[in-house]
Amino acid sequence: MENKINNPIVLERADPWVYRHTDGNYYFTGSVPGYQTIELRRASTLNELQNGECKTVWTAHDEGPQSLLIWAPEIHFIDGKWYIFYAASNHLEKRDNHFGHRMFVIENSNADPFEGEWVEKGQVKTAFESFSLDATVFEAQNKLYYVWAQQDPHILGNSNLYLSEMENPWTLKGPQILLSIPEYDWEKIGFEVNEGPAVITHGDKIFITYSGSATDENYAMGLLWANIDADLLDPYEWHKLKEPVFISSEKNRQFGPGHNSFTTLSDGQDVLVYHARPKKNDYSDPLNNPDRHARAQVFSWDEEGFPMFGEPVADN
Repeated sequence: MENKINNPIVLERADPWVYRHTDGNYYFTGSVPGYQTIELRRASTLNELQNGECKTVWTAHDEGPQSLLIWAPEIHFIDGKWYIFYAASNHLEKRDNHFGHRMFVIENSNADPFEGEWVEKGQVKTAFESFSLDATVFEAQNKLYYVWAQQDPHILGNSNLYLSEMENPWTLKGPQILLSIPEYDWEKIGFEVNEGPAVITHGDKIFITYSGSATDENYAMGLLWANIDADLLDPYEWHKLKEPVFISSEKNRQFGPGHNSFTTLSDGQDVLVYHARPKKNDYSDPLNNPDRHARAQVFSWDEEGFPMFGEPVADN
């Protein structure tokens, strides 16, 4: 059946992003082991992404700020053009307990993102210069918004979540607000992290999921939300759950679920896309363990309009 999801949907792809376009195809990006390329996949069903059309659309520079650790690419279609947002570093090892990542954008004006030229639009500059990554974009109230993770040297921890309006897909404008910091115990295991935001609108609310803690079996997802007609750049309009909404499942042998995206099936059902490990991490550095696989599962909504993700399903 077209709507029966076989998991994992793509092997060894962390930070999975799935975008379902008007042509009926699913477009997939994710962190490729080795972290030196941006790979684009396309298929008419989620189950076909593993063996579907696949192309490397961008390769890291030989040196400089876009030469190492290419992480978490996301493909978006904005105003008739394709954009991929990603993070890149200029060094492999942590310095002052942080990698050197900054956020970048490439653009393709061809109707088919597997054709045409991907043009570098440069770094997305934020209000201060520091470790930053995991950007996503969404449209609301006829405006384009940018959500990302960044380290603030004045705030204890590894990364916080920020929000800003965009002038265009590579330029921020106006104020940027602090959305969330790691404050609860579940967000601070191993590292104090809020990262990997993803946005979904349902009913009268805008939801932002995000991930916290180290990328081993402690990785889990949290939830922010605001009313759809609120001033989204007013931090007091955003609310945050104290408990995680998606965590490891010992029963189903899925560990460290997170860094998610959202899509839909052909029948309109909402789908959560995420990565998880089939066992607890046994590498000294979980970032070097390639066993985070891309996965997907249908989810529902409760009577108050909040998502009910359940638990990570077993491999099938």
